[in-house]
Amino acid sequence: MVAVGPSEPEHQPVLVEPIVRLLEPSAGQVILDGTVGLGGHAAALLPRILPGGRYIGLDLDEQMLVVARRRLAAFGPDVVTLKTGNFADCLAVLEDLRQQAVDHILLDLGVNSAQLADADRGFSFDRDGPLDMRFERGGGLTAADLVNRLSERELSDVFYFNAQEAASRKIARRICQVRHGGRITTTLALARAVESAVVAGGGWHPGKIHPATRVFQALRIAVNCELDNLKRFLASAARCVRPGGRLAVIAFHSLEDALVKQAFRAGKAAGVWEELTKRPIVAEPDERSRNPRSRSAKLRVARRCA
Repeated sequence: MVAVGPSEPEHQPVLVEPIVRLLEPSAGQVILDGTVGLGGHAAALLPRILPGGRYIGLDLDEQMLVVARRRLAAFGPDVVTLKTGNFADCLAVLEDLRQQAVDHILLDLGVNSAQLADADRGFSFDRDGPLDMRFERGGGLTAADLVNRLSERELSDVFYFNAQEAASRKIARRICQVRHGGRITTTLALARAVESAVVAGGGWHPGKIHPATRVFQALRIAVNCELDNLKRFLASAARCVRPGGRLAVIAFHSLEDALVKQAFRAGKAAGVWEELTKRPIVAEPDERSRNPRSRSAKLRVARRCA
C-alpha cells in the first residue's frame, strides 16, 4: 500500500507482486505507465530501475497526477516524468519526450478507488453526485449529456455493447420515460431509474449486484472512449517497446480483457509478441479479501519479440 498523508486518498494497487515478477524491471530501464493514477505501481517499480532508470507516467485525470507527483517526488525529476495524457497516444508522447522506445509498458485500466470515492466525479451511485464520469474534466460530454440526449435505441446499444447488460432495452426505455419529467442529472436519480426498470420486471432482489452497476460501467466507458482508446493503444504498442521488452495490461471487465487477449494472439501469429501469460493472472485470496477492487482484475503480459 502506498503511504498517504491525512488528506490523501487511500490506495492499494492491484497485482503488484505478479507485475514486478513478470515485467522483471532492472537498473537503467525505462518504464511507461500509461495509467499512473495515484502512483501505487510506480512506487513498487521505481526502486528496481535505479540507478539510471526512467519512469514515464501518463494519466488523463489531473487530480490523480497531483497526488502522484507528491508521492513520487523523492525519486527526482530526472527519474520520474509525469504528464497529463492518453495512453492511446503513446507514440506521440514518446516522440515529444525524445524517447525512442521503452523497456516496459504497464496499463491498469478502469477507474480507481479514489475516483469512485469522490461523489463529485459521478462514477458511483453509492453517494449522490453530479452525473459526470469524465477522467479528463476539462471538456467533452458528460454521462448526463449521454443519458439525456441519446435516443432509446442508442442508450440500449451503449448498455449492451459496453457492459453486456441483458436488460438494456428495458432500462433505456425507462430512462427515456423518466427524463420526460426533467433531465436526469445526478447519480442517484439515474440509479433509481434503472432500479425501477429492473425491479418492475422482477429481475432484481436486494443482496444481488445492483442493476445500475453495468449501466454506470457502460456510460463511463462511453464518456471516456475507453474501448476505442485501448484498441488504438494495442495497435501501436509494439512500436513503443524495445525487443525483449514487456507489456502488462490489467483489465477489469471481459470486453477489455478480450481485446488484450486478441491483440496478443494476433501479435504472436505475426511474430511480434510472445505471450507470457497463457491465462490471465488473478489476485490471490488474501489480496481479494484485503482489496475488493482486485477481485475482477485480470493481468496479461507479453514480451516483444526481436
